[in-house]
Amino acid sequence: NDTDLRRLGRIHSVAEARQAFDIARKTFDRVSFDLIYARQDQTLDSWRDELREALSMAIDHLSLYQLTVETGTAFGDRYARGKLRGLPEDDLAADMYEVTQEICAQAGMLPYEVSNYAALGSESRHNQIYWRYGDYAGIGPGAHARVTMNGQRHAIESYKNPSLWLEKVEAGNGESVRDVVSLDDQATEFMLMGLRLSEGVDLRRYETLARRPIAGRRLNTLRDLGMITQDGMQLRVLPKGRMVLNAVLAELLVE
Repeated sequence: NDTDLRRLGRIHSVAEARQAFDIARKTFDRVSFDLIYARQDQTLDSWRDELREALSMAIDHLSLYQLTVETGTAFGDRYARGKLRGLPEDDLAADMYEVTQEICAQAGMLPYEVSNYAALGSESRHNQIYWRYGDYAGIGPGAHARVTMNGQRHAIESYKNPSLWLEKVEAGNGESVRDVVSLDDQATEFMLMGLRLSEGVDLRRYETLARRPIAGRRLNTLRDLGMITQDGMQLRVLPKGRMVLNAVLAELLVE
């Protein structure tokens, strides 16, 4: 939708995006693309049509993100000035999420992560490293990394400005931040990332990092509400809980 692409600040057109996707599909074995829904003036029917069209394009992976307005971003500033009208109410946004699940399921695209859908065996191997809280290197301006060295996990950030980053790299180091991540912070990050996955998290790993278990009463409350399920030490968020994942995480991570 060219109008919405412009609203989102994208510099490409629909025709250019389709051309790029066709090139990718002919060149690579595995392809994916992203869509954003719950946009300005978007209706439930228009999102249904858009998603079905996307699924007809012979793909095996889709990332489907619900538009969120964050403070400190261009959209956040625009929203604060009253210039981001027509965003859906919460109930309509929730309906769009549910329709997304239904249509993708009908097409055999499983929601293996909150915003990612794939045919069986086509899950993103790259992104699963993040969600499973593995080590990864970030290379380039603005890149982030989590790397374990000498038994300690480090959070690394690179300079965002490309020219400054290149200047620093040529001088020997493009990192703007390198901090040791505490065990408590690791425990929190592990849950924030891992509970996005349909496979969930191993509570034993959380307890090792946090050096304490999650309070049983909190698990029982969320289980009674139909938000989570637990198989031994494997904790998973159910579809009902995925819609309010931040609230579920807040309940689990309170000491």
